Amino acid sequence: MPDAADFAAAVRAGLVCAGRPSRPAYPGFFVSFEGTDGAGKGTQIELLVERLRGQGRDVVVNREPGGTFIGKQIRAILLDAANMHLQPAAELLLYFASRAQAVEEVILPALLAGKVVISDRFTDSTTVYQGAARGLGSEVVDVLDALSCQGLTPDLTILLDIDLDTSISRAVARNEVSGSTETRMDEESREFHAKVREGYLALAKVHPERIRVVNGNRDAASIAGDIASMFEAAMLEHDAGLRR
Repeated sequence: MPDAADFAAAVRAGLVCAGRPSRPAYPGFFVSFEGTDGAGKGTQIELLVERLRGQGRDVVVNREPGGTFIGKQIRAILLDAANMHLQPAAELLLYFASRAQAVEEVILPALLAGKVVISDRFTDSTTVYQGAARGLGSEVVDVLDALSCQGLTPDLTILLDIDLDTSISRAVARNEVSGSTETRMDEESREFHAKVREGYLALAKVHPERIRVVNGNRDAASIAGDIASMFEAAMLEHDAGLRR
């Protein structure tokens, strides 16, 4: 039976093709937050949502995995520490199943309605966690993204970057306080998490027009101020593009 490596090889050989669909046109604005576990995404999303709603903007928040009813059920499988035997290819497909549901049910309808959508993770996470750290390759991720996301890419991606020791210690402390069983990814090796961080920074160099790297080793207010400035600049550029 062919495995993920065979599939990746087939993609590279052109035996499996999935051209990226045309990016959908919409009046809304799509922001994703990325980063290693413990980077502070949740806090910064809350602060940005509060700021934008205070300005009267209509904001929809999505979480990956788990932004829909079906997504929450998939999340329970993906992140439960009891499922350490989940295979990389199955993991990859489950993440995209949750994402496909969120795109169809939540993200795209909100963007078409002119709303700001803020997503806690999107395909960049899969590129670095499953593509890089799991070794499945970006080619496989790209094929599944084309199928699942209907050409949708964030208008702005905020990458919160923190050092590896801080990332790991924050994730451990958070899980101890919450008593959560959603720790399967957190319990991966230090080497795995190092590959994730390296993958994110490499991806930011490939897509500087979209991905903004923010130093997460600072106080929350300073980080939030930088993110607000980045959002407003990207929003102005987006609106100017719509008027062309």
